[in-house]
Amino acid sequence: MERIPVGHINKVEEIQPPLKIAIEAAGVVKAFGRTRAVDGLTLRVSEGEIYGLVGPDGAGKTTAMRLLCGALAPDAGRMTVAGWEVPRRAEQARAHIGYLPQRFSLYEELTVLENLRFFAEVRSLSGKDWLPRSREILEFVGLAEYAGRRAGQLSGGMKQKLGLAAALVHRPAVLLLDEPTTGVDPVTRQSFWQLIIGLVSEERLSVLVSTPYMDEAGRCNRVGFMQAGRLVVEGPPGRLRAMLAGRILEVVGKPLFALREAARADPDVEDAQMFGDRLHLRTRAGALAAVGERIRAATANGRITVERVRPIDAGLEDVFISLLEAKP
Repeated sequence: MERIPVGHINKVEEIQPPLKIAIEAAGVVKAFGRTRAVDGLTLRVSEGEIYGLVGPDGAGKTTAMRLLCGALAPDAGRMTVAGWEVPRRAEQARAHIGYLPQRFSLYEELTVLENLRFFAEVRSLSGKDWLPRSREILEFVGLAEYAGRRAGQLSGGMKQKLGLAAALVHRPAVLLLDEPTTGVDPVTRQSFWQLIIGLVSEERLSVLVSTPYMDEAGRCNRVGFMQAGRLVVEGPPGRLRAMLAGRILEVVGKPLFALREAARADPDVEDAQMFGDRLHLRTRAGALAAVGERIRAATANGRITVERVRPIDAGLEDVFISLLEAKP
């Protein structure tokens, strides 16, 4: 696996440098029949760090999360969370883990506060501790005024915030979030991430989060790309984007589908993807200028209009599309 040294922290510069290892996996394997859902996973997440796992469906992200929280036992390898070996000392580790799965199960007939009481008591919080902590965390996630509302009456975004509150009620040191914002609107996603960054800053939490959204991945201190159960590449977002420095052209023109086909026919274009009303062309190293000239010349046939061609910095989407095309 290619490893990129930790450098500049992108988007979360206010977070202090990591102090110690909060999550560690070494050579972890989990198979279901003949399929290796996780295949030799090795990663480290430091105290106070947000580490993002990205990758296509079936890459092994959810299985990795379930292994780390002790819900699944590995077939091989070693894991520690908050200093406790998993799964051998899973109960001790869980006392320090807040876990928000993809499908968080609320008790819809209970109120917001009653849900938190249930999860607090499952975590063995005493009567004198659960209520002040619940009120504190509801205030933090913006649900204090809804404490008496039944969970079934909450919006999707509010349910996600209640799930986060339930994961935090016992003051964990490690937070495992499995695609926590899937299916919610962009404003709610932004609000949710502001909460996560605030938690890391204020409570020194360590966060491992899987996400399908590249803008969310860009908020992490480090990002790891999983494919076919393996961690293919990892590093700070800025360093990952630098892997395609000088190789991305943005092209605006009409009709877009015809323009894309013309671009893909160029021998120096490795890929052409539509991003809204424009194309991103990934070119071979050193071929950016030549491809740009040939694309501009495409207007000569009268069938295609090219309005703009310009080199741009690579986005994480560009990087991960290129990784998906490579063999794992």
